[in-house]
Amino acid sequence: MLSSCGSGEPSPTPTLSPDEIRTQAVETFSADLTQTALAAPTNTPTLTPTATLTFVPFATSANTEAAVAKPTSVPATASCYGLTFVSDVTIPDNTAMTPGQTFTKTWKVLNSGSCAWDAGFKFASTGGNAMGGSAVTLSSAVASGSQFEISVAMTAPSTTGNIRGNWRMSTAGGQYFGDEVYVVIVVGSGSAATNTPGGAATNTSEPATETSTPEPTATQ
Repeated sequence: MLSSCGSGEPSPTPTLSPDEIRTQAVETFSADLTQTALAAPTNTPTLTPTATLTFVPFATSANTEAAVAKPTSVPATASCYGLTFVSDVTIPDNTAMTPGQTFTKTWKVLNSGSCAWDAGFKFASTGGNAMGGSAVTLSSAVASGSQFEISVAMTAPSTTGNIRGNWRMSTAGGQYFGDEVYVVIVVGSGSAATNTPGGAATNTSEPATETSTPEPTATQ
């Protein structure tokens, strides 16, 4: 009976080799890593907001024009000024004179331009013999379309013969415009027309291109 029931001594514990111990340790460590990875939260990437582009409209022509200051008035140019000869008021052409005789030459002219002649405009000698005459400066404006009489005090030279002097209007800046008018006298002997007061005008206009030249020196 004792032999059939087996021995009463405990079963011996199996002895593991070093290789088996290492194998079990590696398996245990791998299992722990797997459990740790499963327990860790999922790493969800954070979305970075994208910057929104702001549209800036280009400046339109209307905005550009509004930003540019515009002049309130357009200054007059020499092309808007005009002068047309009307008549000789005194000293018609070929009036007889004696050497040294003083006289006043008066022309009637028309402001034929679209702009008024401003105060400060000058009527001056532009050629020939000025006969001692000085430039005349306008003291007030002359409106467009108005007639105007210009008088210059002169003295007949001592030289005999036909003596002529040319005169013309200019702006205050020296820009000549309009007809060039003239005076013609006969000094001493020679064929001269009789100085008849109120006689018909014989002076003719001589249009010329606008120029800016210094006033010539008067000669006797």
